Amino acid sequence: MKKILIVSDTHSFWDPRLNEALDACDEVWHAGDWGSEQIADYIIAKGKIVRGVYGNIDGAILRRMYTKILKFQVEGLVVGMTHIAGAPSSYKPDAIETFSKGAVDIFICGHSHILQIKRDLKRNNMLFINPGAAGQHGFHPVQTAVQLKIDQKRIFDVEVIQMERKKS
Repeated sequence: MKKILIVSDTHSFWDPRLNEALDACDEVWHAGDWGSEQIADYIIAKGKIVRGVYGNIDGAILRRMYTKILKFQVEGLVVGMTHIAGAPSSYKPDAIETFSKGAVDIFICGHSHILQIKRDLKRNNMLFINPGAAGQHGFHPVQTAVQLKIDQKRIFDVEVIQMERKKS
């Protein structure tokens, strides 16, 4: 069994309110717009497996550390990830490119700062997850992340972490 924390759009800010979820997880999946490699370094220093993609604001160092499109397997499920993907009603080119490399069971993306978790019935009931924005930069009034568990192809205990955005 794997416990997963899914984040996106941290924009150089790791909210300490995520540390409880970070401590409890096995892996962190980051859907881009890290903002700085220090976010990745922090997660890695906590002993977590980090899987991620770079986003449109990420510079050369993060683009060397991570790729635009990532596919991997966890607990018998195929996961696809990219930063700018659109949504099940209107996928963007990077999502289409991800799907062209073979079917996925879970698809992770970011960019919109809008939390969305749903099944895409047109893509074999694929689980679509955009965890929203975990950072403070952007228009979103609430910072969000997603945690879930996967055990032998079973996805369960899907929970949204909501953090009221602090006024600056």
